[in-house]
Amino acid sequence: MKKIKSLLFIINLFTITAFAQPNLSFKNPDLPIEQRVNDLLSKLTVDEKISQLMNDSPAIERLGIPEYNWWNESLHGVARAGYATVFPQSISIASAWDRQLIFDVANAISDEARAKHHEYLRRGQHGMYQGLTFWSPNVNIFRDPRWGRGHETYGEDPYLTGQLGLNYVTGLQGTNEKYFKVIATAKHYAVHSGPEPSRHEFNAETSDIDLYETYLPAFRTLIKEGHVYSVMGAYNRFRGESASASPFLFNILRNDWGFNGYIVSDCGAVADIWKQHKITNDAATASALAIKYGLDLECGSTFKSLKEAVTRNLITEAEIDVAVKRLFTARFKLGMFDPDEIVPYAQIPYSLNNNSAHDYLARVASQKSIVLLKNRNQTLPLSKNIKTIAVIGPNANDVQSLWGNYSGTPSNPITVLKGIQNKLEPNAKVLYAKGTDLAKGVPEMKVIPSFYFQNENGTQGVTAKYFDNAKCEGKPLFTRIDDNIDFNWDIDTPDPRMKMGSYSVKWTGFLVPPKTGTYNISEWSKPFMTIEIEGGKTSGGKNNHAPRIRPQKMELEAGKKYKIEVKYQNYYGNAIAQLLWAEPEENVLQEAVQVANQADAIVLVLGLNERLEGEEMKVEAEGFEGGDRTSLDLPSNQIELMKAMVATGKPVILVLINGSALSINWANDNVPAILTSGYPGQQGGNAIADVLFGDYNPAGRLPVTYYKSVDQLPDFENYDMKGRTYRYFDKKPLYPFGFGLSYTKFKYSNLQIPTDISTEKAFEVLVDVTNIGDRDGDEVAELYLKDEKASTPRPTCQLEGFERINLKKGETKTVHFKINPRQLSLINNKNQRIVEPGWFTVSVGGKQPDGSNDIQSGRFKITDKPLLLEK
Repeated sequence: MKKIKSLLFIINLFTITAFAQPNLSFKNPDLPIEQRVNDLLSKLTVDEKISQLMNDSPAIERLGIPEYNWWNESLHGVARAGYATVFPQSISIASAWDRQLIFDVANAISDEARAKHHEYLRRGQHGMYQGLTFWSPNVNIFRDPRWGRGHETYGEDPYLTGQLGLNYVTGLQGTNEKYFKVIATAKHYAVHSGPEPSRHEFNAETSDIDLYETYLPAFRTLIKEGHVYSVMGAYNRFRGESASASPFLFNILRNDWGFNGYIVSDCGAVADIWKQHKITNDAATASALAIKYGLDLECGSTFKSLKEAVTRNLITEAEIDVAVKRLFTARFKLGMFDPDEIVPYAQIPYSLNNNSAHDYLARVASQKSIVLLKNRNQTLPLSKNIKTIAVIGPNANDVQSLWGNYSGTPSNPITVLKGIQNKLEPNAKVLYAKGTDLAKGVPEMKVIPSFYFQNENGTQGVTAKYFDNAKCEGKPLFTRIDDNIDFNWDIDTPDPRMKMGSYSVKWTGFLVPPKTGTYNISEWSKPFMTIEIEGGKTSGGKNNHAPRIRPQKMELEAGKKYKIEVKYQNYYGNAIAQLLWAEPEENVLQEAVQVANQADAIVLVLGLNERLEGEEMKVEAEGFEGGDRTSLDLPSNQIELMKAMVATGKPVILVLINGSALSINWANDNVPAILTSGYPGQQGGNAIADVLFGDYNPAGRLPVTYYKSVDQLPDFENYDMKGRTYRYFDKKPLYPFGFGLSYTKFKYSNLQIPTDISTEKAFEVLVDVTNIGDRDGDEVAELYLKDEKASTPRPTCQLEGFERINLKKGETKTVHFKINPRQLSLINNKNQRIVEPGWFTVSVGGKQPDGSNDIQSGRFKITDKPLLLEK
């Protein structure tokens, strides 16, 4: 026993001595973080410092610093990291107008993020999509529905975007005083919303009024109130300066708003400084410029030229130190150098990932996000006693249409078809027909069935060789016959002897098509897959933003054997390998009409998905370009299908699955019931069925304006707000911002506005809301302000308060709105933010003020002297 005690004493003494040694003090969790960071910085060479300024930061083994990849995504669930809960896309959940819901979803996402990260560490993994620094949320203003990435945002309104983004950041980063749960990133700072094809060389220009009243407020809210610890710069220039090297924009962040976190570039944006924007002549000068102006981390590898920049005296090591300190401060705040036992978030078990509670939350989020746009003669809800129902359309049974881009992988996605099947009794007939493709030239891709494969021995299936390296080199670890190519290994590997990030598979054999005609062949892989088919080209790609987008058209003959070779390479988790095709199809419209004629009602599921709108991508379809849209209409083939369904004379319910606004004028005139679910996430089908059959009373509101036509909009490249969004739109839209119907009715009364309002103090507006209908339900109370007489042009009205409440039938609740002086301010002609004396109108209701009796309105007057505020 004495020997054991002596040994323990020696171990403890060694530990205390080690921490006391200057060269190990940065590992001491009891020291202040700033002291630890300074100690670590003093031990790094200039080469080591530079190596840490790029997203793929290598290990510094002599100091025990593990490698770290800063790139991770969590827009609406942990993305690209294996099975995870997939919640509704950002623009979809914004339709819920529910702060608490956003927080709960973000909290669930960060739980799964922590669980995954520590599981990766247990497996010795430090790669991309495995860290704790997440490049979300996107709080750009969705100023124009043509922008393909608009569905990543929370909509067109600065206040709504700021409030939802604030709660997302709080839920993601956690509330621990010492450690971040994960780090959120507000992107893309600052004036950025398309066009996608020209984003690498585009220069955005806008007035100070639009800059400070529209484009910056959400970022300010996330920094000043949410304390977001990371900001990502945009690709484009603003007023001639790269958003990744802008003294003007970075000064606002650091000096005006007090931002003390780190700034990261969008991927490849530093190279754009000299290659596309032509601001500098070479990589070294561009890198030095970015660091000098305040960029800390590059997504890319241009910063490797910083060593040359130091040699050429373009930058000093001390200037590099500023960025390195910010980055290591973040890693220390995440607890990356501390024992798991003292980091509370490190205790989250992996079993929490993708659990049933999160699955239920995904359903609730989708329910709350559904917006009922039309319900003529109470077409909805449908009776569950319906005998036969037809579910028709390209989005009716396509899982990819559920989520939108930057998505995780759901383990059990529920399509609209599946949700309706789940809802009805087993004896009810639920008929299905696709009816048409998503767009002309954009077919539905499905896994190629095993029956159409032959291996070299003439039996069914393909020969699969599995290698314990990433390049299919040398002798395979083992060989077998696989039925087809349809695998999702999640974060595991095909065999325990293989290591994640360091294995590959090669499938060979023959493809025997069932009919002659034009086939579309594609992969769906994460990370990387290539396809070679005799007579065709290689397809596949690395880090595709939206898999299944670029199928290869091939003319194939029925019964002919085509030699194939497919290679899969794994270099991080989330291993998916699928070989897909779209067979030649004929008479799909006629088939849909035949199916519809058998039904008592038709649920027509149309819209868009990430194959049509998204980030800088190739789309060969009318109305779409580079990920953006050139038209707001549904694809013409979908309109044709819709008209054919209405022509049957059966009741038609149009369900839209879409990330951006659609000009559905014909549908609005001819279809009795319309709802939009956005991209509703993994439980979207069940949630939609809940609404269709009355088990959930819809209350969602549009976070964007639905215009009648693209002709109502200014030029896409014009960043001035005049004529855009509900705040400055002077025409009649198809559906206004904030619009949404319910199965019940609400009445507003007893609006209370203080009579004594000061420019220096917040005040409350109160209103009573009563459910006067015959169903329980949620209501979204919206408060709008109008500055009646101002020194500069003001919005028609401006959202400055919202609350989602639940009311039983007959119940009344009083809603409180808090208005602070900043919400009354404007940017004047002197470029000052000021609260001016004058009259304001307050309007409260379940929609924008429109002069109707169901809106409560009142006025108040500010008589104080003008109040100057920080911009």
